[in-house]
Order: sequence, then structure tokens, then C-alpha cells
Amino acid sequence: QVRLVESGGGLVQAGESLRLSCTAFGKTLADYYMGWFRQSPGKDREGVSCISWTGQTTHYADSVKGRFTISRDNRKNTLYLQMNTLKPEDTATYYCAAQLGTLCPTDWEKKSSDFRYRGQGTQVTVSS
Repeated sequence: QVRLVESGGGLVQAGESLRLSCTAFGKTLADYYMGWFRQSPGKDREGVSCISWTGQTTHYADSVKGRFTISRDNRKNTLYLQMNTLKPEDTATYYCAAQLGTLCPTDWEKKSSDFRYRGQGTQVTVSS
């Protein structure tokens, strides 16, 4: 069984940065592609970013392109999301997820339910 634990969330002002981390326990995630999703009250879960198992291929939602950077360190079994120039609309609970496979599927943004493992989430709040 794999347990994903997110950290790094918090309350920041618009324009500031946060770095989220997601550490896996129980299994190495070197054979998994991984993603970040977010959800705010009253809204559907939204795909934020996805990264291949080697970290060489990354994908981003249009809403975060140029501001967020996904990365991973397979030696540490950890996934990261560097979030810069945060906006109030980025406020949400952020979840990391992992699915067995090498590359993110083309429709990864809409496939959060296909990721086998998901963390409990970390809250990000951006004030204006």
C-alpha cells in the first residue's frame, strides 16, 4: 500500500510563492507518472500538472503555465510543485496523485480518478 503525504501549503498574499511537496511511503514511485490536482469548494477537481516517471516530460493546465513548475526526485520518492506569482484564484486544496505507467495520458487533466494513489491534500490560500 502506498501513502502519499503532501506538505507546504499555507496562506500567502497574491504574487508570492509556495513550494508543495508530496512524499510517498510504502513503495518506490519510480515506475509511476504523477500529478497535482486541486479543488476548491463548489468546483470540480482540476488538473494542475503532470510529470512522467523520469521527470523529463511535464504538462500544465493553461491556468498555471509559466507560473508553476512540477518536478520529482525519485531517490527521495518525492514530488514537488513550485508555485510562483500566486493568484487568489489558485486558492484550493492541492492533491498529489500517482499512477503506474511511464507517461501522462493526453487527457490527464480530466483523469484524476484514474490515478491509483492520492494524498489527503494540503490547503493553499492566496489573499488579494
